[in-house]
Amino acid sequence: MAPRVFWPSAVIILVFVVYSTALSKSAQNLIGRVQESIVGDLGWFYTALVSLFVIFALWVGIGRYGDIKLGKNKDKPEFGLGSWLAMLFAAGMGIGLVFWGVAEPLNHLTAPRPGTGKGEAERSEFAMVQTFLHWGIHPWAIYIVVGLAVAYAVHRKGRPVSIRWALEPILGNRIKGYWGDAIDVIAVVGTVFGVATSLGFGVIQISSGLESQGWVTNPDKSLQVTLIIGITLLATVSVVTGVSKGIKWLSNINMTLAGALMLFVLIAGPTLFILNLFIQDIGAYLQNVLMLSFDTGAVHGGEGTAWVSSWTVFYWGWWISWAPFVGVFIARISRGRTVREFVCGVLLIPTLLTFFWFAVFGGSALHRETFGNGGLVGQDGTVGTDSALFQLLDTLPGGAFVAGATILLIVLFFVTSSDSGSFVVDMLASGGDPNPPVWSRVFWSFSEGALAIALLVASGTGTASLTTLQTAAIITALPFSLVMIGMCVATVKSFRQERQAYLARQQKKQEARLVDQAVTAIEEGLENGAPPNGNSPDRALPNGNLPNGSPPDGAEDSPVDTRTA
Repeated sequence: MAPRVFWPSAVIILVFVVYSTALSKSAQNLIGRVQESIVGDLGWFYTALVSLFVIFALWVGIGRYGDIKLGKNKDKPEFGLGSWLAMLFAAGMGIGLVFWGVAEPLNHLTAPRPGTGKGEAERSEFAMVQTFLHWGIHPWAIYIVVGLAVAYAVHRKGRPVSIRWALEPILGNRIKGYWGDAIDVIAVVGTVFGVATSLGFGVIQISSGLESQGWVTNPDKSLQVTLIIGITLLATVSVVTGVSKGIKWLSNINMTLAGALMLFVLIAGPTLFILNLFIQDIGAYLQNVLMLSFDTGAVHGGEGTAWVSSWTVFYWGWWISWAPFVGVFIARISRGRTVREFVCGVLLIPTLLTFFWFAVFGGSALHRETFGNGGLVGQDGTVGTDSALFQLLDTLPGGAFVAGATILLIVLFFVTSSDSGSFVVDMLASGGDPNPPVWSRVFWSFSEGALAIALLVASGTGTASLTTLQTAAIITALPFSLVMIGMCVATVKSFRQERQAYLARQQKKQEARLVDQAVTAIEEGLENGAPPNGNSPDRALPNGNLPNGSPPDGAEDSPVDTRTA
């Protein structure tokens, strides 16, 4: 255990739980005001920063540093490509896709950004493009900034698995003191808040699914608390077994089950429309991504900036708050891969899978609302975010079986997020130990579950306290965004030093080869009897004659001027 990280993190979490439970209204008001200041007044900062992270990720992946290996030169990837992609995808996006796959496009359709056209076709296309923006290359670029810096420090330089060591190139030995402790504490607290929030919202969605199928009536907090306890116990078993067993197996099961559900909706839904929509929306995304990346809504006044703050800026802060967890986790599983493999694997492949997921689920929902019988949007124009997925599944064949498989998928995704988060937190709180002790894995897994339960019980409906916790996680993103800027600088500095060292080694090798060639030529000349000036006894003089004054053999008969020859 690293006491200066473990205990401050545990105390901060405990104080927050007590305060938000005992004085829930006060906590919600206070954090709401802070969140309004951060998201509302610093929206331009988040917008510019996340766009620069995308540029940074593309630059290091495509540029001259792409061949640097995240490990020793002879290291091979620890996990196969399929398992590697499954683990990073499940940890970074999995549960969010299930929760928002139907709900977000529908929300953008019914309440689009100011300036969007009034027609249904324009609003539908905007809904998908805006969703692609929030779930595409931008969040994965945020993860790359953290994951790449940590992976290089851990696997290439042999440092412990910790956020602080990624800043060693610019902070030096100070990273071993209180500066490093503060960085790791921020990462631990932000990760626990993020995972606990997902657990809380997840059980709300699960209980909504159970209610939609008639399996429970009026699900209350006791059911939701029971679900959290069950998910926490499963996550604890998984995290105890480690990355190569429980987490890896669950991630592979998740991807298989998610792929089966997506294939079912693709076939049972409007297949041709989905495929056409997928291709069209990728083109629309590529056409508008640069403009949307820097859009702050300023040209539409307060209404425009408020919309961007409530959606896009909120997402950027949310992804940054998850960056310590996901970044450290994908760094931990990426030993032996090159920088280019890391960037391509983390940035491009999950993005394409995410786009296709939203095209299938969001596209099916949009098709039903615009061309079908509707029913997914309420009479008042609102969308039931936690029940939208099950409302869509009710319109497809399969009934209870498909709904049950979906609930199982949600549970497994939450278990994967929880066990991955617990493993990362434990590594940070154990001083960077890549295989932290079992007791602390159990402690942090239980802490996440207890935090989710405490915040769920704290308010009348449960969602208000979870929103408070989600907002608190976004608040932690502000100081960590400064840490990420330092990571970018440190990574470039490290890569530049490594390339300079590589070029210096290559130059020395070239010089050594030239010296070896010169020595070999001199030795061969001496063996053949050549004098020190390099002229062989039989070497012709400039006039074509041999040193004894006689012309070379055959010179009298040759029509060619031997001097020219």
